[in-house]
Amino acid sequence: MDRRYLLALLAAAATGVQVGAAMVATRFVVGAIGPGSLALLRYAIALLCLLPFFLRQPKTRFTPRDLLAVMALGIGQFGILIALLNLGLRYMPATRAALLFTTFPLLTMLVAAALGQERLTVAKSTGVVLTILGVAAVLGEKLLVGGSPQEWLGAALVLGAALCGALCSVAYRPYLRRYPTLPVGFWAMLASVGGLSLLAATEGFFTTPPPLRPGFWAAVLFIGVSSGIGYTLWLWALKYASPTHATLFLALSPVVAALLGVIALGEAFTWGLGLGLLGVTGGLLVATRAPRPAPNAAPPRPTTS
Repeated sequence: MDRRYLLALLAAAATGVQVGAAMVATRFVVGAIGPGSLALLRYAIALLCLLPFFLRQPKTRFTPRDLLAVMALGIGQFGILIALLNLGLRYMPATRAALLFTTFPLLTMLVAAALGQERLTVAKSTGVVLTILGVAAVLGEKLLVGGSPQEWLGAALVLGAALCGALCSVAYRPYLRRYPTLPVGFWAMLASVGGLSLLAATEGFFTTPPPLRPGFWAAVLFIGVSSGIGYTLWLWALKYASPTHATLFLALSPVVAALLGVIALGEAFTWGLGLGLLGVTGGLLVATRAPRPAPNAAPPRPTTS
């Protein structure tokens, strides 16, 4: 394995850690601000982090139709997805949310297979089954011990966010064949900031200032800056490493969320959660095993950081 490829895998691993840590930080602040308002702050900050890289890129000319489609998909991927995720984190622990959200790459695989864009192999099918069993362990534990209706609602919202991301990821593929990844991502994120501004306005974001506690703003800045850095690292990882190998490291997010949730938020580490971690991580390991592609292979749409 060459040095650049190894560095790309380390960048992908850092992205997996960032996703888990951002979920824990979101759980910490989401009760003090609306889900749409928090999503707006997150991607406004992340957009500022991406701006210098975008400005250094050669200018990309989009057709008006393609640009509108990319921006509409951006509202879905960065707007609706994160709003659903943030709302779900109001009703369930960050550890469980991170675990359920890790179904994102496998849902993408299933959607692509259903649309005839990807072949569902035995290894991928086995990985899907293991992941479903992992999620069932998490949800089944709540059924046995009598989980609250709010937690069930939270689980549905988080899984809905993952499905939204999967649909957007597949729909992005034609545009990523025509245009470079970073400009597509930038315009998509910019559109989401506009859409989230409307949602945040309904929550009173522009009339009632968010809390001024230092801890709140430290968490929000961490979420936004880490999302921008994580997204950039993910792009770099997909440029030099196999997309399947890079995606594998998203399995780190529930592990990180579990550890940080226990340490920082006092969340319980239960048997259902442990089985879920094993199932989802094992499913990703099996499903994403694939031969390393040629260096010039086009990468798919990266997930949300």
